[in-house]
Amino acid sequence: MTVLHGPSGIAAARRRLRAELRDSGTPDSVVDDAALVLSELLSNAWRHARPLPSGDGVRAAWSRESDGAVTVAVTDGGGPTRPRPATPSVTARGGRGLTIIGTLARAWGVREAEGAGTVTVWAVLGTPPA
Repeated sequence: MTVLHGPSGIAAARRRLRAELRDSGTPDSVVDDAALVLSELLSNAWRHARPLPSGDGVRAAWSRESDGAVTVAVTDGGGPTRPRPATPSVTARGGRGLTIIGTLARAWGVREAEGAGTVTVWAVLGTPPA
């Protein structure tokens, strides 16, 4: 879904993700983690990146695989830096989002679409298959 590049888009995407994942039978713990990861990714896009070149929004996407894994992704128009975990001071107001995502996700990463001017940050959640 395309959401506004700002706080109102974050809430709308989080509500839709929760509803769709619950309807698909995803365990509540994975739904909660996915909602937190989506919020962090959208917040980072709002603070550190531009909207997509085609307008004033960013793209939020998620999918549930047959093994129960949930992939969450946010695509934006890129920014002056690339997403990477920070080491904020104890009193810092921010800078912990990607570290939180790294703790909750079994994998995460960043993809740049050459020539398209877009950056996608994705994370895979859920218990790895046995």
